Amino acid sequence: MKVEQQQIGTVDVLAPNGPLVDDEGDRFCKQLLQRVNSGNPRVVLAMQDVPYLDSASLESLLDASEQFQLRGSGLKMAAVMPTCREIFELTGIAGRFRFFKDVQDAVKSFL
Repeated sequence: MKVEQQQIGTVDVLAPNGPLVDDEGDRFCKQLLQRVNSGNPRVVLAMQDVPYLDSASLESLLDASEQFQLRGSGLKMAAVMPTCREIFELTGIAGRFRFFKDVQDAVKSFL
C-alpha cells in the first residue's frame, strides 16, 4: 500500500491508497502509531482513496486516536468515503473521531 505523506504547517497529512485490510492495514496502523510518539502529534488522515477497512484496522485507528488524545492532540479524518463512514457509524465509534469534508478543513481545526 502506498501512503502519501505531506506536511501542512505543523500538521502531518497521511493519505493511504487502497483498502486498510490484512497486512497492509496492519502496516499502515503501525506507521500511524509511530507518529504518536513523534514530536508532532498532529495528524490528519486523508481517506479519499480508502474504499473500505477491516475490523482490525478499525480497532487500530481507534487505539491511535486514543493515544493522540492522551498526548493532548487528536487524529482527524478527512474526505472519508461513504462506505468507510458507514463502517464507523455502524460500529458505534464514529463519535470518537472528528470527520471533515476535506484536508484543508481538518488542518485548520488544529489552529
